[in-house]
Amino acid sequence: MTSTAPMDTAAMDTAASTTAYIDDFARFIAASPSSYHAAAEAARRLDEGGFTRLIESAEWPVEPGRRYVVRDGAVVAWVQPDGAGPTTPFRILGAHTDSPGFTLKPKPTVGSHGWLQAGVEVYGGPLLNSWLDRELELAGRLVTRDGTPHLVRTGPFLRIPQLAIHLDRNVNAGLTLDRQRHLSPVFGVGDLAQADLVGHLAGLAGLAGADVAGYDLLTADTQAPARFGQDLALFAAGRMDNLSSVHAGLVALLAAGDSAEISVLAAFDHEELGSQTRSGASGPLLDDILTRIGAGLGASVSQRLRAYADSWCVSADAGHSVHPNYPEKHDPANTPLAGSGPLLKINGTQRYATDAAGASLWARTCAGAGVEYQEFVSNNTVPCGSTIGPLTATRLGIRTVDVGIPLLSMHSARELCHVNDPVALSAAIGAFFAPAA
Repeated sequence: MTSTAPMDTAAMDTAASTTAYIDDFARFIAASPSSYHAAAEAARRLDEGGFTRLIESAEWPVEPGRRYVVRDGAVVAWVQPDGAGPTTPFRILGAHTDSPGFTLKPKPTVGSHGWLQAGVEVYGGPLLNSWLDRELELAGRLVTRDGTPHLVRTGPFLRIPQLAIHLDRNVNAGLTLDRQRHLSPVFGVGDLAQADLVGHLAGLAGLAGADVAGYDLLTADTQAPARFGQDLALFAAGRMDNLSSVHAGLVALLAAGDSAEISVLAAFDHEELGSQTRSGASGPLLDDILTRIGAGLGASVSQRLRAYADSWCVSADAGHSVHPNYPEKHDPANTPLAGSGPLLKINGTQRYATDAAGASLWARTCAGAGVEYQEFVSNNTVPCGSTIGPLTATRLGIRTVDVGIPLLSMHSARELCHVNDPVALSAAIGAFFAPAA
């Protein structure tokens, strides 16, 4: 039931701005079923916002400007202000474009007993049961023999059917899914010898199947994002880990004016796999770009390192809200609640990069944005995952702090947040890009 109590003008303005933000966030998610689509949608918005796309193999301009680079499923964008010099620091917002799911195998058209199925491999660490009995699509890129990439998405096309309870009377006592036998989605019935999944995908991209030399295709849930619950305060969608941070950083960077430092959005791919790729946070992408920016400003090696020493990176990746049905899984003294602000993520073994200096920066940043934040730390019996934060800190020596919005059902096909938290995160990132003097 929604509230019918009247709101004052300020509350109405806040509600309207939250609605506008969440509606735009929903459009971003819908346009981004894969990391390649997310990078393309970010590029489209950056183009509209007056940014110029640069090609890595070309010479880059050295004058001030708003620019970006796309490398596969990653995008890095920056604002180089007037007056930037060889030792000008960077303010970097790090995030990632990929999400857990399933990726299409070679020779993908398979089947059993008259059913046509897709051969898939688990990508990252999805909550497997959440992908059952949902209409899925395949999305990503096809690459033709001449090396040209083509984005493609099928719309609703696949489904992983669960075994009926009548055939598994003990299923509610515990569901066990064999990754090879139980997770091949169906897409039709018919003669397997006549089916050609790659040919179908090629046709959607206006290509012949024989033209396709390779592909990077993943599943995505096709259910539209939705607000629901009391006062429509809850928001459910796929891929909020970590499109919530990519979108928040993109909105903040597009709104950013010139500041004394160089504002950077670095949205990497393959975080869910460990980031060890050319477009991942463990690869050379960010260092390549920062080095080239510095070279354009005339920086020597020493001056570039001086710039890094004064720089900051905020690693923004979704975290966990306290779960009402499993409170024992959380630290008893630190139980962040959805709707109470973005998280400052802390881990004593440095699975998150936050330290005391980073905590101080985030406190100042959130105060400057006028938003509250919460601390997250894991229960000692439930080890936490990690983020790009420690990777960036290790590779570049740049001071790094880990943050993110609180979610329920992280790595589910459909995750849950409170509408206020993505808005607050983007406001904090905006303050991070333009710190108060």
